[in-house]
Amino acid sequence: MEPAREEQEFIYRSKLPDIYIPNHLHLHSFCFQNLSKFSSRPCLIDSSTGKTYTYSDVNLISRKVASGLNKLGIKQGQVIMVLLHNTPEFAFTFLGALYRGAITTTANPFYEAAEIAKQAIASNVKLIVTHACYVDKVKGLAQEKGIKVVFIDSAPTPSGCLHFTELTKSDENELPSVESDPNDVVVLPFSSGTTGLPKGVMLSHKNMITSVAQHVDGENPNLYFHSEDVVLCLLPMFHIYALTAVFLCGLRVGAAILLMQKFEVVTLMELIQKYKVTVMPLAPPAVLAISRSKVVDNYDCSSIRMVMSGAAPIAKDLEDAFISKFPYAKFGQGYGMTEAGPVTICLSFAKEPFDTKPGSCGTVIRNADLKIIDPTTGFSLSRNKPGEICIKGDQIMKGYINDPEGTKKTIDKHGWLHTGDIGYVDEDDEIFIVDRLKELIKYKGFQVAPAELEAILVAHPKISDAAVVPMKDEVAGEVPVAFVVKSDGCEVTEDEIKEYISKQVVHYKRIKRVILVHSIPKAPSGKILRKDLRAKL
Repeated sequence: MEPAREEQEFIYRSKLPDIYIPNHLHLHSFCFQNLSKFSSRPCLIDSSTGKTYTYSDVNLISRKVASGLNKLGIKQGQVIMVLLHNTPEFAFTFLGALYRGAITTTANPFYEAAEIAKQAIASNVKLIVTHACYVDKVKGLAQEKGIKVVFIDSAPTPSGCLHFTELTKSDENELPSVESDPNDVVVLPFSSGTTGLPKGVMLSHKNMITSVAQHVDGENPNLYFHSEDVVLCLLPMFHIYALTAVFLCGLRVGAAILLMQKFEVVTLMELIQKYKVTVMPLAPPAVLAISRSKVVDNYDCSSIRMVMSGAAPIAKDLEDAFISKFPYAKFGQGYGMTEAGPVTICLSFAKEPFDTKPGSCGTVIRNADLKIIDPTTGFSLSRNKPGEICIKGDQIMKGYINDPEGTKKTIDKHGWLHTGDIGYVDEDDEIFIVDRLKELIKYKGFQVAPAELEAILVAHPKISDAAVVPMKDEVAGEVPVAFVVKSDGCEVTEDEIKEYISKQVVHYKRIKRVILVHSIPKAPSGKILRKDLRAKL
């Protein structure tokens, strides 16, 4: 009998050498490690007011907020929710929570009350910081669960709420010392992973420091930011991409971070010209809008040296149209996921960049391993063979909160995180994404979990079964489409179903089309055969 062949492991690494990462530190200590060099430099610029905060200001206000959180009874390890757009208060709250030893869960302010409640309850939130206009969304939840609500606006204080000045007027010297471990969780964003309902992603000091360092530390960083940069923060800070690859990376290198809440082409061009923006991270819908706009040529955008795009792929013709408007800028795309570090594969923005091929998203970042596995056998694959992309490194999440089974499905016993995306590595170590195993729908870079919408649909008394799949859309990338089976003897219209959904979810999760069918195709295991439904579109 022939002995069993030992499986050969094909592991891929960065073209750049590994670096030293001080991931024994606390995240705030790491981000402000060079504070003495940058203390008087601009740190945050609020584009809506024109107010600038220096690094010294941001550090001091954050420590005051930490002391204020302590006064309000927030203890080490407890969770606060930041339900804010891109504002200085977002930064102060996030950093203040770090100084207090608390955990921040970030949420989209446009969420409906039911979506906010699900995340707040799953995270065991003790305090919510938000805008006055969203207080009504959280008041009922706050009263029921004893959650404190802090709002940031100058409007009259809503009853039962506190104003943000209650935090900022505290004495930073009264903050108790915090002894925490590098493996303590600091951020709890919610992600649907590769399948199922949104889950809390536990990211520790060590995870976050590794991720930031992989981007901007070392002699030839993957993401070449420096202290003279003015980095646009238009991407929402509640999303891990902006939180890590824009805000925290900007802090680490001493750059000025220009906060912008709402995308509008003319306003953006005015800000670029006024503040001499050098780094412009965008999502594909903004890339599309800018490439089609006729006003761009009216502004001096020569300061821009780098344009990053992430959250969804961009076609070559769109990339070319965009680049023609910014001839001095380097353009590149990154790939990542909340669970594995926001930009896991990227090489377009190194200080001394390698040329990358069209359609490639570069090579794996430093201090990380990547392999491609056969989804059926689990064996690793050699070059130019497509399979599931798996990532390993200290940036990988600790797991999903209160979900050991979901964690096991995503991170195997050897520490490899399975991304659910299909790709291959070519002879130059460049990675190409070709398909996906995951079920997520990406609307303008935002995650839409089919399972979440399906659960709402089947709760309707006139619907017996439902499945949600993505449909291609030029502006959004993908939009959710529902296949619905009516309950026996019931009549229900497409408009009725759309309205039912729209009252319960944020705008980008709304169903764009409803198709009534007699049955939903399923495998013997009961799993929905989404490819069959996508083929019908």
